[in-house]
Amino acid sequence: MSRIGKMPITIPAGVSFDVNGNIVTVKGPKGQLSQNMFEGIKLEQNDNTITVSRASDEKKLRELHGLFRMLVANMVTGVNEGFKKELEIIGVGYRGAKQGSKLVLNLGYSHQVEMEDPQGITTNMEGNNKIVVSGIDKQQVGAYAAVIREKRPPEPYKGKGIRYAGEKVRRKEGKTGKK
Repeated sequence: MSRIGKMPITIPAGVSFDVNGNIVTVKGPKGQLSQNMFEGIKLEQNDNTITVSRASDEKKLRELHGLFRMLVANMVTGVNEGFKKELEIIGVGYRGAKQGSKLVLNLGYSHQVEMEDPQGITTNMEGNNKIVVSGIDKQQVGAYAAVIREKRPPEPYKGKGIRYAGEKVRRKEGKTGKK
């Protein structure tokens, strides 16, 4: 039995949970998310907890048991509290600004990098060197934060670039002269 898959999911107050065939829908104060479930995975609701079970011990179902439990748990957390990722811009002259729903970044290129916020995701600037990406879908928040980081990943010699808050960049020593 999957250690993660057998853990119950607690439904907080204000969050509603609905299963319609293979589609799971979770509604909460921040929005609504839905997910298609695999055929052999079952969800059972008892009072304010959800239990995920599988129809048999088939290899594919064993693999997906813990995955679908975490997907549903992330949906419940997302519609109730939301998710956020923080990014830091490090480098002389590197900065960002918010213009409406656009994120405008100066990253040492000959042009500004402009990024439109996707639907369901919001970005905020704290100062001019900290970006906060937030939303209700954990996958979308992480993916958009990765797209922003990709515009100028941290380089190992001076450490300049965009990095996740708390990320350690492994530094390298530069070239030395001839002896």
